[in-house]
Amino acid sequence: MKVTRSLAALALLPVLALAAQKPAEQKPADAKPADTKKDLTGQVSEEEFKKLHQLKKDAAPPRKGTMIEIGKSKAYLSIPEGAKAPMPAVIVIHEWWGLNDNVMHWADRIAAEGYAAIAVDLYEGTVATTSEEAMAAMKKVDDKRATETMLAAMAFAKSDPRIQATKRASIGWCFGGGMSLKLALASPDLDAAVMYYGHPETDPKALEMLKAPLLGIFGTKDTSIPPEAVKKFDDALTAAKKEHTFYSYDAPHAFANPSNPNYDEKNAAEAWEKARAFLAAHLKGAATQAREAKSTK
Repeated sequence: MKVTRSLAALALLPVLALAAQKPAEQKPADAKPADTKKDLTGQVSEEEFKKLHQLKKDAAPPRKGTMIEIGKSKAYLSIPEGAKAPMPAVIVIHEWWGLNDNVMHWADRIAAEGYAAIAVDLYEGTVATTSEEAMAAMKKVDDKRATETMLAAMAFAKSDPRIQATKRASIGWCFGGGMSLKLALASPDLDAAVMYYGHPETDPKALEMLKAPLLGIFGTKDTSIPPEAVKKFDDALTAAKKEHTFYSYDAPHAFANPSNPNYDEKNAAEAWEKARAFLAAHLKGAATQAREAKSTK
């Protein structure tokens, strides 16, 4: 399956070897852009959005982490085996099903890369098993309270004696992808943010608070966030002079979720390699040292 890449970064990192790439051409689509800031389902109806998120019944691998409490919210913590503080941390943000076993498996996968992974629960205990439940749970999310939960996880990563993180990033998918961006906008201390097919922000003024480098991963066959919406997001970030890197794959919405029928193993694997390199560069690589040196001048 052919992979297309869209790249727009103002200060690209040498370790990612991306400077020579050019933005992929975007073909105009028939659908008119919707107000993705207000519309949870992007540019499709609720019924169409539900069809993009059918849940497979396959069981996720056994958990390696443990449930914890951060303030009044529960979370899942996975720490690399044998690792000792300090270590970098990643705030993991679930998609529209909630904090289920598949998201916990993702946290374990991220922990295996050498990070303390903290999977937050923005549904306050609700784990959906049907599209109707998931839609209802997503609609009930209070952005202010959800942001407070993510910021509390950030503080926990820094203060918990098992972690003592000096570098922190966020990653999320679909609903969680959009929330990963929201966390980046709310936290100037965030060192990197990854969003998989999350709802974009197309107002440059709304992106002014963004400090963290942003990695966006999208599917060109995603009817909820079509290529023209991604292009507007790209343009807004460029206008706001924000460091960002986008990759677009020949795949539908939720293509990186193994529990979704849309799962595309090949493209998901390539996208994960990009995310791995991005996180490593900003949380434990030479790029981090370069940024710190620049900030002290």
